[in-house]
Amino acid sequence: MSHSFTSQLSLNFKDEIVKIILRLELEEAEAIGGEMGYTITQHSFMIGGHSLHRFSKQDGLCCGTGRSSSIKECAVYINCFSSSRDFSRKPFRSPKVSIETTRGGGPLLHRYGYKEIHLLKVLNRACRAGKYKEALYFLQLMVTKGFKPDVILCTKVMRGFFSSRDVQNAVRVMEILEKHGEPDLFSYNAMISGFCKANRIELANRVLDRMRAQGFSPDTITYNIMIGSLCSRGRLELAFNVLDELLKDKCAPSVITYTILIEATISEGGIDKAMELLDEMLSRGLLPDMCTFNAIIRGMCREGMVDRAFEFVRSLEAKGCSPDVISYNILLRALLNHGKWNDGEKLLSDMVSRGCEPNVVTYSILISTLCKDGKVEDAVNVLKAMKEKGITPDAYSYDPLISAFCKDGRLDLAIEFMDYMISDGSLPDIVNYNTILSAFCKNGNPEQALDIFHKLGEVGCPPNVSSYNTMFSALWNCGERVKALEMISEMVSKGIDPDEITYNSLISCLCRDGLVNEAIGLLLDMDSGGFRPSVISYNIVLLGLCKARRIDDAIEFFTTMVGKGCQPNETTLILLVEGIGFAGWRVEAMGLANSLLKLEAISEHSFKRLNKIFPMLDVYKELTLSEIKN
Repeated sequence: MSHSFTSQLSLNFKDEIVKIILRLELEEAEAIGGEMGYTITQHSFMIGGHSLHRFSKQDGLCCGTGRSSSIKECAVYINCFSSSRDFSRKPFRSPKVSIETTRGGGPLLHRYGYKEIHLLKVLNRACRAGKYKEALYFLQLMVTKGFKPDVILCTKVMRGFFSSRDVQNAVRVMEILEKHGEPDLFSYNAMISGFCKANRIELANRVLDRMRAQGFSPDTITYNIMIGSLCSRGRLELAFNVLDELLKDKCAPSVITYTILIEATISEGGIDKAMELLDEMLSRGLLPDMCTFNAIIRGMCREGMVDRAFEFVRSLEAKGCSPDVISYNILLRALLNHGKWNDGEKLLSDMVSRGCEPNVVTYSILISTLCKDGKVEDAVNVLKAMKEKGITPDAYSYDPLISAFCKDGRLDLAIEFMDYMISDGSLPDIVNYNTILSAFCKNGNPEQALDIFHKLGEVGCPPNVSSYNTMFSALWNCGERVKALEMISEMVSKGIDPDEITYNSLISCLCRDGLVNEAIGLLLDMDSGGFRPSVISYNIVLLGLCKARRIDDAIEFFTTMVGKGCQPNETTLILLVEGIGFAGWRVEAMGLANSLLKLEAISEHSFKRLNKIFPMLDVYKELTLSEIKN
């Protein structure tokens, strides 16, 4: 017998939800552990051929007969709409290898024979052309012939694989270098940097231990790589642990070390802590540069401490350190964002009087702010003045104007400005093109957007994940579901990784079309794809379950969401109340809403709105009012 909503009510779902809310107020979310183990798992890029997640009460929220459904396999959903299509990627083919005639010479002759130089040159050509798999082929060929691999070239190939997110082959290169050659500090640093950029911090730590075992001592650059990676991912506490390790190793921190930590500390709202770090930096005899000072100025402005930022700049001047154009641009942006145009004009005058000339960023800030304020004509005049000063506008200068025209529905002017931009020698970037694509899609013209999309590669501006996200949503919304999924398939086949917006868009589209189980499967896959589902992701699925009148599933999904450490917001709770109410359980829904109001988990305004949607009988109103008073 299935788990019905009636039996769920008998378990007193209201009390369970209230307990969860109370627990969330008392407990902090557990820190997510890093990936353990050194083994690299190679991910398949095949699309289709795997079973999807299915919603099952017996096995928990989601289970399947195969591995978890992945967005990289999302084209399998096409089967819901068309059985005559096959979107599987073609199997990988070995790279075509051509042996070219080369001329030996130079310092390599002192170390290698003619045949080895020949292979090295072909390997180097493959690296320069970005053909890293071909380079790996030649590297393997070298070692099978008994030649010793060159550490510089191996490091270059390794970096290439990391830059193309091919961690598996990057590890293979290091294995070859360790077995047949002599890795150096630079190659180990490249390995650590690659793992950090791939968010494999635990593996980076293992490489650190490995290099020590090989007799290499980590240097400041090694530690800066680790600290920078941890800071960029919000793991500040671990970054400070690495700093402690650096000091224990008697390795001197640099200005860059402290600048990274200061910027990360500020981003978490710790201006005072950042100033303490600045003092610590000075006590170690390190002289901050303008990068350090600008990080502090930027942080103060972001926190709304504009006056304090100006005081800080004045204190620098008293020490004989003058602000640069970056400092002025940070302050100018902060003033204009607060609508202080008069102060902004004074700052510009002061900037010029001190011999610091405005640059393209300065003018772009003015143009952007004017466009946000709806003063597009004034922004155009600033663009003209900028050119008269001999400063060439860039894509960032034109983008606010193009966006403003698109927002006003004047697509003809937006296209005209892009043509003018090109004729002026400033090539549009993908941000400019994405603005145009989005505008055409919002104006109900996805066909023209698709034409522009297909021409992006021809103009030397290949689409990025944002381009694909825009086209996917537009095509799905106009009923072209197969074409929309083809977009995802094409994106993955080109090596472009989906982002959180991709997942949320696909989850939302699936839920709207009643494919909630498939949406849940994708949400679970987000974790394996390196994206922790946000409260928005969970809310989308929760809405889908509620619309499908699967209230018992929605309640269990809510419990799972909290169990995974995702903090529900007011929208989450309102969705749950509305789902219960629209399923016919109005009294129970308002009883839950009343409990949530008492916990201050929802606002009084939201409660009143819910009360209008689900009006109760007078007897229940009296009970509710008496509970609120108590």
